[in-house]
Amino acid sequence: MSISTSDKPYKERIIDAESDKFMRAAVAKAQDAQFIKRTASRRELGNWNEWRDLAEQIRQHVLKYLPDYLEEFADNVEQQGGHVFFAKDENEAHNFIKELAIAKKAKNIVKSKSMVTTEINLDKTLKSIPGVNLLESDLAEFILQEDNWDEPTHIVFPTLHKNRDQIQEEFQKLGYDGDNDPQHEARFVRGYLRRFFMKADFGITGCNFAIANNGMINLDTNEGNADITMAIPKTQVVVMGMERIVPSMKEAEVLDNMLARSAVGQKLTTYCTFTGKKKDGELDGPDDFWVVIVDDGRSKALGTEFEPILQCIRCGACMNVCPVYRQVGGKGYGSIYPGPLGEVLSPILGGYEHFKDLPYACSLCAACTETCPVKIPLQHLIREHRIVEMDDKHLDHSMTNLILKMVGVGTDSPFLFGSAMKMAHPGTKLFNEGGPNSVEPMYDGGKIDYVPKAVPKLIHGWIDTRDVPRPVKAKENFRHWYKHHQPVDAAPAVKKEEGQADE
Repeated sequence: MSISTSDKPYKERIIDAESDKFMRAAVAKAQDAQFIKRTASRRELGNWNEWRDLAEQIRQHVLKYLPDYLEEFADNVEQQGGHVFFAKDENEAHNFIKELAIAKKAKNIVKSKSMVTTEINLDKTLKSIPGVNLLESDLAEFILQEDNWDEPTHIVFPTLHKNRDQIQEEFQKLGYDGDNDPQHEARFVRGYLRRFFMKADFGITGCNFAIANNGMINLDTNEGNADITMAIPKTQVVVMGMERIVPSMKEAEVLDNMLARSAVGQKLTTYCTFTGKKKDGELDGPDDFWVVIVDDGRSKALGTEFEPILQCIRCGACMNVCPVYRQVGGKGYGSIYPGPLGEVLSPILGGYEHFKDLPYACSLCAACTETCPVKIPLQHLIREHRIVEMDDKHLDHSMTNLILKMVGVGTDSPFLFGSAMKMAHPGTKLFNEGGPNSVEPMYDGGKIDYVPKAVPKLIHGWIDTRDVPRPVKAKENFRHWYKHHQPVDAAPAVKKEEGQADE
């Protein structure tokens, strides 16, 4: 599955991410900065929650009538001289585009940033064509390409994990001899990219929203690279997830507004473009225009409890508020879709066997749901994945599962539960050198360091991160007090004198 970015086990990825101090600091800084910009931009719009309601209604309406809108969109593209190809999975999608590039004798292929092209493993497929040069035109994606196709950290800010010195080193391979000033680096790479643009004969873009009633493509970028990708090459391929569609321009305008304010804290992205096949009399634009509409597992969510994830407009706001993402960054998730979005979407597209750990990379704090511009109930969907894994697929065969079953038996039995309450105080003496309710001598730096590694992970998952005082003795706990507590007699009623009325 091409959405996977690592073969390492989940725990190894987390350890690697925690050791990357620069990445964690960069993610924290970006989250804090985006919070300020995002909040100001939304406040400026006014009535933000009403806008969210409208955006949610648009996305839910589209999903309800998705086949109809897809058919309408395809018909309008073809009426304007374009072509539409429906791909059921990544293999159909990237093989079709590869065959098209070969048929067009493409030599210089230029791409703009697109999550779905990464999802279908398009870069690797196109690089396999002999004699073809491929260039990612988005600045961040270009940096990742030059660094041996490094994996992104964020769906909007892919190179958060890189500093200016690392970027300088990559550009030096291309002939850059300047300093590490970001403006100088950007000026150099702009000229480098422009020279490639001018000789490109095959262009590929993603699609923010496809307009059903006119067959146009809506793209939002901050660098203008997608506009050039569409303007110069004679053949243009647009790759879109099948859910990225809106009924008309007015709905696209609403969602563009929500996207820009949620993703980068702007009123509108620098380049908001609506385009399609070149019309008669126009000087630029593609002569041959193709739209590849990709399913790749999305239809599995339709009509299920996970359907709301298809409302997503890829703004990345959920990642920008997630406390777990703040600690592990994008690479810790092992998917091109990190954060709360990835925790819900990755098991759907890539399967539970490969991404079964992701739904547990969440505290269920609901910050993601609160900020989502299209009101996806992310924490509920994440919890639903846990239910499916445990109750339906029975994926947990570890000691943790056995412990939880034993806890269930124990709490269901009054005798066993009472016995556990009596043993709680003497049983925790192993971990406590102080008196009752004392945590100070029990921990070194807030953790218990001397519990054997053989202890089941459920226990380590608790004591490695939490401070827990030693329980009081059974005869001093609340249950014992409540059982033997004698209620205070009610105050004696006051005898009313004759003729006194009730109040």
